[in-house]
Order: sequence, then C-alpha cells, then structure tokens
Amino acid sequence: MPFLDEIDDEIRHAGLDRAVALADTPTIFDWLVTAFSFQGISDRVARDYINKHGTASWSAIEASEKNAPACPKLRSYWHFEGCRYDKTSSTCAEPDHIDTCPLPRPQLRNGRLNQTAYSLFLFVRDLADGDLVRWIDGQLDSAKGETTSELEAARQEALVGPLRNIYGVSDKILMMTLSTLLIGAREHRPLWLDTGTAMIAVDTLVHNFLHRTGILQDCDSSHAYGAACYSPGGCAEIIRTVAGRIDARTLNPAFPKRFARFVQNAIWRFCAGDCLNLCNGNRIDDRQACQIGYCHLHQRCGRIPLKKAKIGVKTAT
Repeated sequence: MPFLDEIDDEIRHAGLDRAVALADTPTIFDWLVTAFSFQGISDRVARDYINKHGTASWSAIEASEKNAPACPKLRSYWHFEGCRYDKTSSTCAEPDHIDTCPLPRPQLRNGRLNQTAYSLFLFVRDLADGDLVRWIDGQLDSAKGETTSELEAARQEALVGPLRNIYGVSDKILMMTLSTLLIGAREHRPLWLDTGTAMIAVDTLVHNFLHRTGILQDCDSSHAYGAACYSPGGCAEIIRTVAGRIDARTLNPAFPKRFARFVQNAIWRFCAGDCLNLCNGNRIDDRQACQIGYCHLHQRCGRIPLKKAKIGVKTAT
C-alpha cells in the first residue's frame, strides 16, 4: 500500500480526521496510548495482547480522576514523577495507596505502559488544558526559524520537547506517532503536514543501514544507536539532508516536494523483515561485510560490519 494511503487508512480507521476537525481530545488520546503500546515488542505480539485485554482510555482515566484518588502521585502531572508502579510485583512508590489506586486497573502488558497512560493523561489535562489540537496549534505557531530547516527543527522540538517528559516514551515513538497524526490531518491543518513530513523516526534498522553502507563513516558521524541519532550530524540530520535533494513529487504527485519521513520509511522498508528484508541482522552476519551480491546497492555500498569480530573467534565463511 502506498505510504500516504497507509497513513490515511489508519487515520480514518481511528477516526482521527474527524477528531482533529472537532478537537476531540479523548479520541486522539486513545489512539496515542494504543500506539505507545507498540514500542519495545513486535507489532503482532502487541496487537494480540491489546485485542485480548484492551488498552487504557481517556474516559476510564478521567472517571477515576473525578473520584479524587488518594495517592498523592495522581494529584497532577508534576506530582506523578517517580510513581514506579510495577505490575509483576504489584509495588509502587506509594504502597499505602496501591490497593485503591486506579492506575493498575487497565490490563496493559506491563506497568510501564500503565504509567505512560496516566502520565500522558495528566500532561494533556494539566499542560494542554484538555485540548490536544489547540495545544499542537499553539506549539507550532510559537516556533521560530530563519531558514526552512531551522523552522522545521523548531516546530518538531516545540512538540517533541515537552512530550519527551511523558513517562516511558522515546523520541522514536513520538516521531512515528506524531508524524502519522500530523500528516493524516493535512486537510484540516496544512501547517501540520509541513511538520509531520519532516519528522524522522530512527530505529535500529535505519541506524544500522546507515552504518553498514558507510554513510555514517563518510559523513564523519559514526555513533552508537540512541540519542546521538537525533543530535546534530546524526542519522536524522543525514536523512533530512538526503531528502532535501530528492523531489518526492517525481515518485508520487500527491507527495510534498521534500518528504524526509518518506525517505526514512523507505530505508526502513528496505531493511524490515516483513518488507524487502535485505539489510538486517537476519540476513547479514554483523561481524562480516554483507555478502548479498544481488542487492542493487552492493557495488556502491561500503559493506561495513556492524560489529568487530573478536580476536581468536572464528567467523563463518
């Protein structure tokens, strides 16, 4: 399915197009919480668990908050820091209140996700005044930059910066979910499209591709996967630079001219096991140069091993 069609299908299925038009925060919140549940595990496993046990919802959390829970951690977004709820051991930072605490009630896959759901709810209630659409509009409007690149970076940070403090969410998951929401709402919010298309989600597949091909080395940007991928000169900036040299409209007239999120997604699809399944650890011995001779990038690829082979250890031939 084409990239934009894939996004639009998800947006329609979740009712997000209507939710953005009507500033329906509960619907957007429910979708975000569900999307956050997919980090750290395969999509299939996460989806199966959600189908069996359900997920957290705005309406349920809002109802629990109206009953004024006794736990001091649930008083506000700022009080919530250090909750430390653990599902397996049924412990938290306020053990005297755990028996009546509403936070463990959603049957989520682990306690971290319960904390994420409540942290996001309290953020939206206390920092966004219960209106996510207006908050996003305000954050984007407040961003400043003298060049297109500076403005794109400022808008992204205006959104991701505050949300980064929500418990249990990473830059990667924020970029993925926000870009889908922003691109999918383009008919109602053209400014959202400009921001969403510039958002890049760097996972290990994308980072490792840039390493194996020698792109990181050629750009003098060798680094370990993690926060450095989003630092100046990191994976995200490299992809953004490449995207600036590609007119995406030649691939699809419906695309914007510069479409960094699409370029990143194309790299991911080249590597992912359920897509082209070429540049990944299942097909390549991380200690050796890639041997996939039929790959159309083979002759131009740096084929740099992901890991250095240990001295004295015999590698496969």
